[in-house]
Amino acid sequence: MLIVLAIAIKWVSLYPDWIEKNYTYGIYPVIAKVQRFLFGWIPFSIGDLFYGFLILIIIVKTVQFFKLLFKKRLNRKYFITAVQQIIFFFLFIYVFFNLFWGLNYNRIGITAQLNLEVKKYTLAELDTLTTAIQKKLNAYAMQVDEARRDSFDKKKILFKESYAAFKQAAKQYPFLEYRVKSIKPSLFSYLGNYLGFQGYYNPFSGEGQVNTTAPRFLEPFVSMHEIAHQVGYAKENEANFAAFLASRNYESNIFRYSLYFNLYAYSIKEIWKRDSLLAKEFNDSLDTQVVQDITYHYEFYQKYRNPIEPAIMWLYGHYLRANNQPMGKQTYNEVVAFLIAYYKKYGIDAL
Repeated sequence: MLIVLAIAIKWVSLYPDWIEKNYTYGIYPVIAKVQRFLFGWIPFSIGDLFYGFLILIIIVKTVQFFKLLFKKRLNRKYFITAVQQIIFFFLFIYVFFNLFWGLNYNRIGITAQLNLEVKKYTLAELDTLTTAIQKKLNAYAMQVDEARRDSFDKKKILFKESYAAFKQAAKQYPFLEYRVKSIKPSLFSYLGNYLGFQGYYNPFSGEGQVNTTAPRFLEPFVSMHEIAHQVGYAKENEANFAAFLASRNYESNIFRYSLYFNLYAYSIKEIWKRDSLLAKEFNDSLDTQVVQDITYHYEFYQKYRNPIEPAIMWLYGHYLRANNQPMGKQTYNEVVAFLIAYYKKYGIDAL
């Protein structure tokens, strides 16, 4: 049955129109609401416990294997059974990952919903975008006081406002509707600093997890990004863009600062690839608060650098490529092309 379902999923993934109509706005919303209704009210992450249980099983099985190896008790029957269990495990994960959420990787997506014409962009267009983003970043930097920042140390406030932002955005963009809240601190937040993640979505429990030990000026955008995954935007560029749409008009300078801080990081990275002198000019004209936050951000992650992180990021890049994102981790930066298409359609002030 799992093999048949796996083949059916692969076949259906070839038809984005069908997925958009029948899965993204048919089957998936029902599954997601049930998941969030069952687990959203629980203050800790059930999905993290599930992951922890899987890791524990893998450790136990590995220890058992080496015990049998050293005792020379391995035989043909053992290997046949082990291979069957491994195949079953990966088939099970593949099928339910896609049924519960993963098919959204193959939908038409948010640019089609807004009729955006996403093309390769010029340095001049990138310059225009970065100038607009930096202007807003500097403006909100001067409006964010330390007391307001401190309030986000209470994650209930962070998640409550993230939910409110999407609720407000849905009035203008109905496709961003987010009814049942299920966004939580990751139980592995501290570990996440070593592995290099700020947040993630668990398709098996429907929960969005945020690394709440990361710099707090990043957390609002990360929270919005993970909710965008819950809404049905699986690709990282689309989740970033959905977070932009949901944050830009929300009446919170903290959220807007976090939004433009992250968007500036994406756009300045693209400028640096093409014209490092121009990138330096942009960085030299940043508000002092932004400079302090960039410095803190850099020092924070330098503190957790380790030999394992590059391997984890390499695996993650391959995971993204396997799920219809050929640019791997660079997919996050593709939001820049979306933003350029957006301002070319709606005007630079729409940013």
